[in-house]
Amino acid sequence: MDKGNLRRVLISTFIPIFAAFLVGAIMILAIGEDPILTYRVMVEKSLLNWDGLLKTLHLASPLILTGLAIAITFKANIFNMGVEGGAILGGFFAGIAGFTFNGLPAPLHIFLCLLTGAVVGMLYALIPAILKAYYKMDEMVVTLMLNYAVVVLVTFLSQGVFRDPSSGYVATYAIYDSAMFTKILGTNLTYFFFISMVVFVMLYILFKKTKLGYEITAIGKNTEFAEAMGMKVRQTIIKIMLISGALSGLAGAGYLMSEKFRFTLDFSGNPGLGWDGMLIALLGGHDPIGVLIASIFYAALKTGSEYIGIYTNVPKDIVAIIQGILILFLSVKFISARLGLVKKFKNSRTKRNKNGETKKVEEEIS
Repeated sequence: MDKGNLRRVLISTFIPIFAAFLVGAIMILAIGEDPILTYRVMVEKSLLNWDGLLKTLHLASPLILTGLAIAITFKANIFNMGVEGGAILGGFFAGIAGFTFNGLPAPLHIFLCLLTGAVVGMLYALIPAILKAYYKMDEMVVTLMLNYAVVVLVTFLSQGVFRDPSSGYVATYAIYDSAMFTKILGTNLTYFFFISMVVFVMLYILFKKTKLGYEITAIGKNTEFAEAMGMKVRQTIIKIMLISGALSGLAGAGYLMSEKFRFTLDFSGNPGLGWDGMLIALLGGHDPIGVLIASIFYAALKTGSEYIGIYTNVPKDIVAIIQGILILFLSVKFISARLGLVKKFKNSRTKRNKNGETKKVEEEIS
């Protein structure tokens, strides 16, 4: 990445963050507390403390993957809203593989579970990919609706044939130890983080160094022009969606194997891995480096919120408010980019300036 693009990514990432924290500081002041102390506790306990940093990286592991899953589609101007469903399905079926196969060596069992999650995510993404590529159906509507279908499906299966009757709540059987990512040296970090980083490097290379990466950018800027230049747009759309599906399924599988160890109805959390990934992709400007920075930042917010209530009188819900404000700013940014409002404003301003100069010249002549 050249310095100009890197600077734009960093500016795009940090301006919404700064604005959200500024509004959050005003709210903290309004309840009579010190925002500097609050933010210092948040940063120190999530990034400058060794245990806190490792926990932050652990929480960032699935978010890196779901952020990349969103980024690769949004970069191509494909609005895939189904990453949440892919993560849920990937986690669910990875869990089935985790408690079905017994006696396998740990590396093989872990690989089998991750592969199951990635393949299920790809099969799930193939449906809206075909409908988008060959039938011009709105992928946003299709993927949004499929999320609800996924929730109904896994709820039915979790309450039925795969339910663990010994559990006091609706949950599948726990995966075997051979399918779990163990903690490294007793910390919160697992090897799943390093898998996420390997995938990040692969996606960075794909974005920046491959023909497919160039095609993704070209399709995102102008689909008709890309097709006129000889690109196989339909096949490329399907490839993009399959990669996105594999990433979301892998995120769900790794999250289950490193954090949950069994599938429950609240598996993905609130708002969910996929929806968090969308925020991260928007915050990172659909760029791999931006996504990585945004994932760690977002995970640091979650880690830091646990300590705010302990060391200050500020409720930890202030983090949820900051996240909500951040979503608001990013939504404005996204809508502005989608509708080209900044470009229209600049063109309108340029036109007014030209009209003013013309009028001034006419007055001088007269």
